[in-house]
Amino acid sequence: MLENDQTRYPSPFSAAYWRQALADMKKPRILTFSALMIAACWALGLIPSIHMGAARISWGFMARALCSMVGGPVNALVFGAAEDTITYLLHPTGPYFPGYMLTTMLGNFTYALFLYRRPFNSMLPVRVFFAKLLTNIQNVILGSLWSYILGGQAYRVIMMERLVKNAITLIPQTVILCVLFAALMPILRRAKLIDW
Repeated sequence: MLENDQTRYPSPFSAAYWRQALADMKKPRILTFSALMIAACWALGLIPSIHMGAARISWGFMARALCSMVGGPVNALVFGAAEDTITYLLHPTGPYFPGYMLTTMLGNFTYALFLYRRPFNSMLPVRVFFAKLLTNIQNVILGSLWSYILGGQAYRVIMMERLVKNAITLIPQTVILCVLFAALMPILRRAKLIDW
């Protein structure tokens, strides 16, 4: 981040936005924060999930969304690849499959597009909702495809099952992220992780 740069962008559709994202990604403070969020993803994975009928809420999405908001879309892609690979190496479950890394990268990228350098105002819950909605859609489509490729299970059956689970968790995860961001915003500003 540039010193005293309080630039906010109404949308990611400008060259300045992407220059800023690339510059922010190279900052040691952002890289250190990203490494901490990788550790947080792993640690949050150790906390038992909340079961909601057929669905469950695990906690890693909080660290992924937070890192994506702070670091921006370029950092989100690198973070997603690193986080997925490192957490797999720390706790392997089945064979390593790059498709899951791609899903993580796209999810983080989506969070960043909706949250990075965007004003924190009454529109925050709307942006969080749509970011979460799109990441859930990605999880349904890609997760079902990866399960089909790896296990040969019927794609439609898996997709419908995942669709129900992701629909159930959408609102609770949106609320959790809004509360998390509201609570951490002053801390992130004091730590100079965000200056907008």
